[in-house]
Amino acid sequence: MLREATPDDAQRIDAFLSRYADSSMYLRGNLAAHGVGFGENDHSTQFFLWGDEAVEGVFGITKSGYVMAQMPGMPVAAAQAFAAAIRGRDTLGMTGAADQVPVVLSALGIDGSDYQLQHEEPLYRLDLSDLPEAPVSTRPMAADDLEPLEGWYASYLQDTGQADSAAAAKLAPGRARSDLKTGRVKLLEQDGVPVAMAALNAVVGTHVQVGGVFVPQELRGRGFAQRITVGLLQAARRDGAETAVLFANNPVAARTYDAIGFQQVGWYGIALLAQPEKVLP
Repeated sequence: MLREATPDDAQRIDAFLSRYADSSMYLRGNLAAHGVGFGENDHSTQFFLWGDEAVEGVFGITKSGYVMAQMPGMPVAAAQAFAAAIRGRDTLGMTGAADQVPVVLSALGIDGSDYQLQHEEPLYRLDLSDLPEAPVSTRPMAADDLEPLEGWYASYLQDTGQADSAAAAKLAPGRARSDLKTGRVKLLEQDGVPVAMAALNAVVGTHVQVGGVFVPQELRGRGFAQRITVGLLQAARRDGAETAVLFANNPVAARTYDAIGFQQVGWYGIALLAQPEKVLP
């Protein structure tokens, strides 16, 4: 019942995932940006479908090795079939609906591995018609921002548990350059100086996913996280977005999103391996 998807399946995949849009943004975003199958980009994704006549589940693994899935109820048989299909491949971890992630990790044979980060985060949604109306001005990240913001990127990776201090310092310059190239990061300024950043991790139709909200430690507690998030989403709404989703990494972040009007609609699982692991070694 599991088969590898082809480019002809793209519309069927997105039609299925759109039914579970809030917890499918990485899958849908990669599909929209890179199509079906591996390309040059590390986020390009090999998709697999479960189901005979109709699509009942979608699995994916990115070129860089991140696993994603969307199949409410996640049957063990489906997860095991996916694991068999990618046996021997290196994986860096998985994200997805919180109740599905443990089933897939077990099938992959990596549920007992060493993880850099493995937890569940509250999943939030906001109808952008309910977004605060008071305008908040943001600007795109520019080349001159690269050097001063590298420290921000390193701190963000540490704060969110994605890397220790040494790894974060190593990863930060590349992440900053990549975001400058894509133009996805927006900055909030005060008196001409950046005080916060945020980005849209995925844009699919009228849905957007917010990520990378960061305020330096010395500037926290002044409402900058709330303002940059509102400004980012006001711009997205002007571009046609209608719904925003995001995950809250900690209680302080959750209170910020509550204040904007976000409502919790579920839980999202994040499992990032400390080192690459082979599927079903």
